[in-house]
Amino acid sequence: MAVFILRKVLKSQLANQMMTVSRYSQFADLYTPDYLELMKPKIPLYPTINIQVKGYNFPVLEQFQKLVHQLAENMDIDVENSYALPGKSLKIKKYKLGSSVLDAEYKLEIYERNIQISHMSTPKLPILIRMMEAALPEGVTMTVDEWTFEKDELRYVPDKELMDLKVELEGMQRKKS
Repeated sequence: MAVFILRKVLKSQLANQMMTVSRYSQFADLYTPDYLELMKPKIPLYPTINIQVKGYNFPVLEQFQKLVHQLAENMDIDVENSYALPGKSLKIKKYKLGSSVLDAEYKLEIYERNIQISHMSTPKLPILIRMMEAALPEGVTMTVDEWTFEKDELRYVPDKELMDLKVELEGMQRKKS
């Protein structure tokens, strides 16, 4: 008998809590316009994606970047930005076997292109990546990751004259004080 009464009491308390929760949710829905729910996408979206391609041959890299841009446009994906970063020079030295005598010296340039894609639905990204991997030329590497502000700052080359003038101005201010 005591168990029966305990169950009734617990059910009534649970029902009261559910009524309180449903009352609050009714008020929240009452003051939230319906069109806000309709504007939300039914399929989740990725944040801004950065596609980075690097390679040793600039014309090949440019053509691949153009292909990626066209693939994204054909799939109705928004290409927000596309830019090149300054090339990096590498000096590679080859030594003779078992000695420190220089056998050959090579100078390589690594070029980089970035494509920023925004408002992409989740099913489209794997398809785009597979298509890019299938068309990836030899000697070109591709990286797909989330866009960050630090990556965007790399594209700006610092102005040497401006930096020198700032240092000179700071030196003049120190002399005055």
